Amino acid sequence: METKEYKEYLMFGMIALVLIIAVVQSFQIKAMKTQISANVVASNGNGIDMSGWSEDEKMMYEHHGTLPARLQQNAQPASSSMVGGC
Repeated sequence: METKEYKEYLMFGMIALVLIIAVVQSFQIKAMKTQISANVVASNGNGIDMSGWSEDEKMMYEHHGTLPARLQQNAQPASSSMVGGC
């Protein structure tokens, strides 16, 4: 096998691999989006009243799961703390 042919096959193989990875990740992203949407609907259906919250507080809750400071003192017992997380 000639070196030029080998390089061409290798290049086409790498391109095919990148395309396969992109397709798989697009399905993974779609699954994550539907899961996140389902979690938002479920959390809003549980009776969390966000009517008095600012837009920043809503964003922090939706993206990070943190409650506003005025609600945290009543919502979490002193012994519980989040390990890890962002």
